[in-house]
Amino acid sequence: MTDMTATAPMAALAATPATKLLDIRDLTITLPSGGDRARAVDDVSLSVGRNEIVCLVGESGSGKSMTAHAVLGLLPPRVRLTSGQILLDGRDVAPLTDDAMRRIRGRDVAMIFQEPLSALNPLAKAGDQVAEAMAIHGRFTATERRARVQALFEGVGLPDPATIVRRFPFQLSGGQRQRVMIAMALANDPALLVADEPTTALDVTTQRQILDLIRAQQQARGMGVLFITHDFGVVADIADRVVVMRHGQVVETGPGAAVLARPSHAYTRTLIDAVPGRAGPRATDAAHAGDPAAGDTLLRIRGLRKTFTSRTGFASRRTVAAADDISLDLRAGESLAVVGESGSGKSTLARMVMALTRPDAGEILFDGRNIAGLGGAALKSYRHRVQMVFQDPFASLNPRHKVGEAIARGPIAFGTSRDEAMAIARRLLERVGLDASAAGRYPHEFSGGQRQRICIARALAPDPAILVADEAVSALDVSVQAQILALLAELRRELNLAMIFITHDLRVAAEVSDRTLVMRHGRIVEQGPTAALFANPTHDYTRALLAAIPGRSVFAAHSTTAPVSGQTIP
Repeated sequence: MTDMTATAPMAALAATPATKLLDIRDLTITLPSGGDRARAVDDVSLSVGRNEIVCLVGESGSGKSMTAHAVLGLLPPRVRLTSGQILLDGRDVAPLTDDAMRRIRGRDVAMIFQEPLSALNPLAKAGDQVAEAMAIHGRFTATERRARVQALFEGVGLPDPATIVRRFPFQLSGGQRQRVMIAMALANDPALLVADEPTTALDVTTQRQILDLIRAQQQARGMGVLFITHDFGVVADIADRVVVMRHGQVVETGPGAAVLARPSHAYTRTLIDAVPGRAGPRATDAAHAGDPAAGDTLLRIRGLRKTFTSRTGFASRRTVAAADDISLDLRAGESLAVVGESGSGKSTLARMVMALTRPDAGEILFDGRNIAGLGGAALKSYRHRVQMVFQDPFASLNPRHKVGEAIARGPIAFGTSRDEAMAIARRLLERVGLDASAAGRYPHEFSGGQRQRICIARALAPDPAILVADEAVSALDVSVQAQILALLAELRRELNLAMIFITHDLRVAAEVSDRTLVMRHGRIVEQGPTAALFANPTHDYTRALLAAIPGRSVFAAHSTTAPVSGQTIP
């Protein structure tokens, strides 16, 4: 884990005019009329020096991605750069035509996008796409490009590069796709690399590898890097300097270590305090400290197994054990975090608990009855007691249904009258922090955090005993994430809800759980009270997950700020 106090290099000082690679001066970007504000970016100035990583930090809507896209001339239609300069190695690229910018993109400045699967061509092999990035700029012969692609794939740590070059994006894991994107960005040796939330959607261990890779490539090549993020945990690991944006304006800037230790602006302090698990695991409720006799056992899982088989070729198949002899208990009012990387089996476990996937063997006992083979009215009765909050709130809400209707449908399905169900919907909307009038609006009219509050209200509407949250905050800004986690904790105490919280992020587990269960390759490798597991992990895999937590060493070294809840942010 990188300790910023030890590794922040000479670039901790602001870039001098002689060393500025990127120099943005008084940048203003205007939005189309009718939006929530007139300007996406308002009089912003920042710089990136050679051999320096500058983190541009802020929540969704802060203007950070608009600033980054303006550097490459990739602003959306109807969004206009109305004033200011973008000096790239001393040359103002703001007024350049699209043709002129195409000659610069990928050669002088390159970008790593947040979602590699949508940024890569699904119909082209990975190696061909990287070679094309060089061919567009007329660099190297075809033979040289093939050799260089192989070398780039080796340099970014892809396993078996000779095989990866022939694979399509859908055949690669998320981490492998992001490494291909990094190789493509480095193909023409750019002086400046713009990384737009390149690790947000990745597992914590893959995130650690990508952060280390970007830092290593930056140092080896002497590049400047503008790194866009909303997570101060990532900032703690990688930033030489930090620029904090809010509502299109810069509110704070300075050396990374100094901003983390002594933030001067209330908004910066709020973002730092919002990093989940920053203060370590929360105290476990005495009733849920691991005593099997404490509390009533709601859910008892024994010997659960599930195997998936997929075709990998004309005559070959691949078998994966998603659940391999899983056993656990869940008590009333208890919060259990299930932690692991993609492919660990945690989401399959959640789907089996929800009776959305049938296990091959084992028992899922609820109120003493095995629900693994239930159907019809018995299954409907079980689902009345167990509800789920999904990862993507927008995808889980019907865009054609008003949110009040979406919330009311659950109670109506279980026999509640429509008028009473709508009253429940309005009451729950207020309970999760929204106005009752929101019942008459559609999902697209809300922010991501508001939509997740709506999904929580929908899950609570049938009055469940167990709430299953599958990566329910992983797609949210850390400040919104903190609000949702606090809301779930309040509701759990208020309603005596048992909760299974599926996550790949041990910071989230530290924030919400009484007990934590760690899964790998379909098996439980470790479980116990969260505070004890964090303090003394017994399995190498758990220790690796803990070591990969962004900013762990820095935040552990010094607790930077006091909570600012209730503080007015100017």
